Amino acid sequence: MSQDNLIKLECSECHRVNYHSRKNKKTLKQRLEIAKFCEWCRKHTTHKETK
Repeated sequence: MSQDNLIKLECSECHRVNYHSRKNKKTLKQRLEIAKFCEWCRKHTTHKETK
């Protein structure tokens, strides 16, 4: 798996990196935002792509 396509998803409330995912950076220019479950907050929160 190429390192160019890997992204980190950070919780918008506690700011912990909980998930890693892949993204096609040629077709998706904006940062990704997904509602995922945060183990630390113990609820579903929005997770945003980090650098």
